[in-house]
Amino acid sequence: MQHTTSVWPMYVSLKKVEKQMGRWTSVQWEIDHLLPATHEAPEGATLVLLELHKDERASYRINLDMDNAMLYLVCDEKADGTWVPALLSADQNVAAGCLEGNTPVINMLMPEAIACWIEAFITQYGEVEIAAYRRKHVDHRKNQGPSRDPLRRD
Repeated sequence: MQHTTSVWPMYVSLKKVEKQMGRWTSVQWEIDHLLPATHEAPEGATLVLLELHKDERASYRINLDMDNAMLYLVCDEKADGTWVPALLSADQNVAAGCLEGNTPVINMLMPEAIACWIEAFITQYGEVEIAAYRRKHVDHRKNQGPSRDPLRRD
């Protein structure tokens, strides 16, 4: 199965790792294989789509501009505790939303080939302006805000 400008099918397999934490043993799931679907599927691998969406371009840009761009594997958890790969995303907002809903997410460093593919997607459909809403109360033209105005009384 070939990838397109917005979809890249991947084979993903997970491995269960037991880690000792003091006297306690903890079970964690890690990505064992992540291969394009053009390769032969590893044993036990699941076909998962890495799909890009035009409305997520700003999130992709932020991710690519980070020192360590990440991919996020969203998993379904079976009744026996086994994790099954369900969705692959380059948008940290998708991963955060899943984590808020107690859906398991595994993150990994983004391979260079996928970063180049996402960069081409952003170039094809255009950059999106990234607005910072965290400091809306500050007037940047005057460098004033509630914390900078000495005459302000509440």
